[in-house]
Parts: sequence; C-alpha cells; structure tokens
Amino acid sequence: MTRDICVVRTLASSAAAVVVAACAVTTIDHETPKMVERLAIAPYQTHEECLQLVPGDQLEYRFESIAPLAFNIHYHEGTAVIMPLTRENTKEEIGLYAPSIAQHYCLMWEAGPQATMLDYRVRLKRAPR
Repeated sequence: MTRDICVVRTLASSAAAVVVAACAVTTIDHETPKMVERLAIAPYQTHEECLQLVPGDQLEYRFESIAPLAFNIHYHEGTAVIMPLTRENTKEEIGLYAPSIAQHYCLMWEAGPQATMLDYRVRLKRAPR
C-alpha cells in the first residue's frame, strides 16, 4: 500500500496540543455539500472540518478568504500530524483530494496575523461499498 507524501509535524509542547484541541471541529455528510459563508477567523486561529476517508473516496473542496491564510488536509498518527496537502499564504483554492489510506482527515484553515472572512464548500463522494 502506498502512503501519501506528507509533511510531518510533531506537537512539541502541551500548549500546542491545547491550541489544536481548541479548534472548531464539525463533520461532513456523504454527498451533501457543506457550504459556509462569511466565517470569521481571528488572527492565528484555526477552523477545521473533519471526516473519515478511505481509498476510493473523493473530497471536493473550494474556498475563498479576504486575507491570506494557511490551508491543509491532515490526519494524526500518535503525536505526529501528517499533512498530505498543504498551501501557505493563499486566498483561494479549488481541489479534489483522494486518500491512499483510510484515516480520519481534517481540512484546516489558519489565519495569519490578519483576521479573515472565509467562504468554503466541501463535498464528499464515497467510494462504492
């Protein structure tokens, strides 16, 4: 089984773990697009959307923000955060993510020094089971 090429980040302190645990987390349902408009993200704060994905699933995503932010799709392995997709300093992206391994994945947006307003749409297409 091939693994996603990834960036691994280890949570170096309990303070970082608290910040990650404090992120807003919601779930995405199969085939029902989730659309969010004008979500305020304060400076250096994050917002997440999480769901279970398996090989064959496809996750469509699109977003726009008024200020540049960081975006990633990640999952956790112990204390490591595996990021098969990362974008820095972006205001918009459109993409399709297809996982190569089964995991609980999260899409995460992180504001920089400037607060931002985020619009996004996420849609899950499940593999035939």
